Parts: sequence; C-alpha cells; structure tokens
Amino acid sequence: MKKVITLLFLVLFGAAQAQQAFKGKGDTKINIGANIQDDGSGIQASVDFGLAENFSYGFVTSYLLGVNEFSGFYNGGTTQYTNEKPDFKDRFDAKFRINANIGNVFNIDEKLDIYPGLSLGLKNFGGHVGGRYFFTEGFGVFTELGFPIARYGDNDDMFDHLNNQFTFSLGASFNL
Repeated sequence: MKKVITLLFLVLFGAAQAQQAFKGKGDTKINIGANIQDDGSGIQASVDFGLAENFSYGFVTSYLLGVNEFSGFYNGGTTQYTNEKPDFKDRFDAKFRINANIGNVFNIDEKLDIYPGLSLGLKNFGGHVGGRYFFTEGFGVFTELGFPIARYGDNDDMFDHLNNQFTFSLGASFNL
C-alpha cells in the first residue's frame, strides 16, 4: 500500500510540475492565433526558444486575411482609388524577437508566463507584451499586444499602416 501511495504522490507531483509555463534554457513554445487590428484581421504564429532562465528568442509571422479595401483620395493626393486591395507584401510580416520571461520573477502562478520584448521585422522595429497560461503540460492559451517603435523609411504607401500599428493577438500555445 505504501508503494501505491508513494507512486500516486510522485505522479501527482510530477503532473503539477509539468505545467510550468517557462522553464528556461531549452524550452520551446509555439503560439498560433488570431491577429486583430485596425483595417484588418488575420493569423499570427510564433515560436520562442529558451535561452536562459528568464530570456528567450524567437520568430513571429503574421498574415492579414480580412483587410478593408480602400476607395477615395489617399493622403490628400489627386488620384482617385476604387476598391484597392493590398498585395501579399502588404499583408505579410515576419520578425525576429527577444523576450524577458518574468512570470517567475514576480512569483506568480507557475502556469503563467509574462513576457515583454522587442522585435526587429521586415516593416519596423517594435515591442510587445504578452502572457501564456498553460492548462496542461503541452497546451495553453496566449495573448499579446504589439506596437511599432520605429518604422523603416518615410514610405507612405496606401497600405504601409497595416503592419505599423497597435495589434492584439490571442490563441493557443503549445509546449514542445
């Protein structure tokens, strides 16, 4: 009977510890979800690799599926546009990012990972703040707020604003 109780205790303790949101070096997380912003919505996917106890690096990509068409005079110009739609290059963005995983610094629930960070992408240099909560060892949810800090160049094309604005993302998170 002692062996059964000991085994049960070890299994329960192991299951509780397995739900840790960020473990540090060697940890890999994948996020897949919806990207919501002005003038469009789409999908976002990211991967983060643990670099140290509280730091990770990764990549994030987004693609806008539903984008509002533009009709009218753009930016005070004299050319009239009718039902203009953005090209692939206007809808797609990819970024390299670094995160400070600080959930354990604040001694919050170990299932919760809070991570502010910076990103360097095809369209801008920006920042983000996010959080992941894991229900089980391999599955959780995430939410993220992204914002541009500096745009590249002074290009003011019709759809440049699509990847240079505040974004809100939410979806599923997976632990690999």
